Amino acid sequence: MNETVISEADFLKFREYFYRKTGISFEATKRYFVDKRLIERIEATGSGSFRHYFSLLRFEADGKELQLLTNLMTVNETYFLREEYQFQCLVNSMLPEITRNRRSTAPIRIWCIPCSSGEEAYTLAMYLMERWPGIDQWDVEIISSDIDTGVLRKAQLGRYSARSVQHVPADWMSKYFLRQGDEYQICDALRGAVEFTRVNLAKSEDTKAYRNFDVIFCRNLLIYFDDVSRKEAAETFYEALNLNGFICLGHSESMSRISSLYRVRKFPEAIVYQKTAEAQ
Repeated sequence: MNETVISEADFLKFREYFYRKTGISFEATKRYFVDKRLIERIEATGSGSFRHYFSLLRFEADGKELQLLTNLMTVNETYFLREEYQFQCLVNSMLPEITRNRRSTAPIRIWCIPCSSGEEAYTLAMYLMERWPGIDQWDVEIISSDIDTGVLRKAQLGRYSARSVQHVPADWMSKYFLRQGDEYQICDALRGAVEFTRVNLAKSEDTKAYRNFDVIFCRNLLIYFDDVSRKEAAETFYEALNLNGFICLGHSESMSRISSLYRVRKFPEAIVYQKTAEAQ
């Protein structure tokens, strides 16, 4: 029985193709991760070899195989209340400043990308309900996007493991979750508070409709991009934000090293980045 092998040339060819399609760049240290998933799809499709599979990937009209492979290649490590200090910063510092300077009654708009299986977006909804007094005066829209259609389905379902909810306060658990066997189902009211959408950040046709956001949470995505893709993402977010809107990145990411479009804001709870007239 012949074993499927991914050569160095195959890896480089695939890496360049996947980068063009998604903006995600795989280092050589990710060879095992990439090879394993490529071989899985080669066998699942009956392609027999990387060459035949790569032809399927490039020329398939509906793009279903590329989406399936993208779902496999993206990492979705998350849980409720991850990096909680940024949610504290949202309700204590960012939103009070946004509403204080607001000249209209338009809803506050928040974009989570990538949203993975929904923990971040639902955390936002709970945090606003529990910790932000302004929720009684302001409408809020939470849009959550990901390139991975598999995790989007999980997010819409809203069913989570004990590990995922381990940091959620007991009173929040009783209010927003229903235990179902070994899992926890988020309540319908919270599910209805979040809109989930499929977006490829590397495609302008996907992102052009995303505008007029007050806050963007884009945490731990840009670490998978190279310098060019990071800069393009920063420009995409700049266009999506309202003037004086904020963007939150992961703890190991820094917009200052990516783009000069944003002003660094050091709040008591967190460092975030702001779209200002001065920074342009």
